[in-house]
Amino acid sequence: MSPANPGYLLDNQQSEAGDRFQVMARMFNPGTFRRLEAVGITGGWRCWEVGAGSAGVPRWMAERVGSGGAVLATDIDLAYLGADDGFEVRRHDVAAEPAPGRDFDLVHARAVLTHVPGRDRALASMVAALRPGGWLVLEDVDPGMQPLSCPDEYAPEHRRANRLRKGFRTLLTARGADVAYGRTIPRRLRAAGLVDVEAEAYLPLSSPDCARLEDATIRLIRDDLIAAGLATATEIDDHLRYVATDPGQFATSAMITAWGRKPLE
Repeated sequence: MSPANPGYLLDNQQSEAGDRFQVMARMFNPGTFRRLEAVGITGGWRCWEVGAGSAGVPRWMAERVGSGGAVLATDIDLAYLGADDGFEVRRHDVAAEPAPGRDFDLVHARAVLTHVPGRDRALASMVAALRPGGWLVLEDVDPGMQPLSCPDEYAPEHRRANRLRKGFRTLLTARGADVAYGRTIPRRLRAAGLVDVEAEAYLPLSSPDCARLEDATIRLIRDDLIAAGLATATEIDDHLRYVATDPGQFATSAMITAWGRKPLE
């Protein structure tokens, strides 16, 4: 997402966005791939990767479905989705445009609906795109479920980090994000008529990648935090120095994964 969506806080046009994509791929791709394998992705499947951001997930999908299948990767910002052998790339706004087909075996989105003000329309579009028996797999962060940068808050640096994380949530909410959306996905999938709905959560509590994601995110939203009066430049600089010197202290939001199948007609 990008200037095409001026309300989106995490602007893909900034260099830090690429850092965030790389870190999130290392942190979350293994769980994503495990879940997509569990619903049965295989040769010949037609897949739609919604709000793909970068090429990692659609490229993996394309390897699984082979030449007999097809993968469509869409986003409203294609900055990190250049031409890539094995899958199609298309500019598409899932909250505003009709689904690009209605016979997908698999539709997947990660870290999309929390940020999309038209999330109800987007979810309906993804459900409509499934063939009978097709699977929808949704993954979304839930910043309200685990709201802290430093859950083990025992030093001033940790309290400062958690104030900045609170400022981040404030900015997200002001831009139309729903910071408690992730936990509601199972209910929403059932309400949409899907069956065999289940869900799980992944909560990274301490790893170098948590610190790298913290660094990239704070750098990305630095000017917004300052402009909103939620932090000073000095506080942010001091925080980033601390992230670099003590990376084991940092956690990130829970990632909720829910999946369901469209009933056979």
